[in-house]
Amino acid sequence: MFRDREEAGRELGERLRPLAGKSPVVLAVPRGGVPIGLEIARALAAPLDLVLVRKIGAPAQPELAVAAVADGDNPQMIVNADVARLLDIDETWLETEKRQKLAEIERRRQAYLAGRVRIPLAGRTVIVADDGIATGATTRAVLQSVRAAGPREIILAIPVAPPETVAALESEADRIECLEQPSRFGAISMFYENFPQVGDDEVRRLLDEAARLAGSRPPESPGSGHGFTRNVE
Repeated sequence: MFRDREEAGRELGERLRPLAGKSPVVLAVPRGGVPIGLEIARALAAPLDLVLVRKIGAPAQPELAVAAVADGDNPQMIVNADVARLLDIDETWLETEKRQKLAEIERRRQAYLAGRVRIPLAGRTVIVADDGIATGATTRAVLQSVRAAGPREIILAIPVAPPETVAALESEADRIECLEQPSRFGAISMFYENFPQVGDDEVRRLLDEAARLAGSRPPESPGSGHGFTRNVE
């Protein structure tokens, strides 16, 4: 049980501290992953950026994930084939939903990241941070989209996830740091004493804090970028 996201982020930061001299980049999944990502970035003196992802819910059952879309230079859509087959969902419907989700991701990009400098990922160690994972469908889309940017390695850093989800994601990341893997798993919020909603204003505030921290470090070398800052929950 974690007191809050900040405590969980600090624990992950300590676990990952040996990476501090390897110029890592932290990518947080909004919105709950941003407090986690900030604490990791603080511990490693690393820059913080976002990776944006949206779930595609089933028709008339929006909480049931049919697919997930993550933005980037090469947007990725991961389809839950079993659910799509069960509900007889065709590719035309999925492509329409994908375009709509990418438009929403673009809106969020503008809300969170307009005017911010991109952080290149090619050849870097990239740490993807979230506040927890349940099924892993959206996380898989995130990891595949990050992989397309050409990082040296991808580390998935999360406070809590079921062991079967961690096992299923091992092929997508080079390393997974998960602090707790309970065999009985309900909602992610069950593993936090305090689990408030993270609003858009809070995301912007945390990004501003990360930028202030980065201002005390040497600036990132310019690069072509990876698409996430021109880019879930």
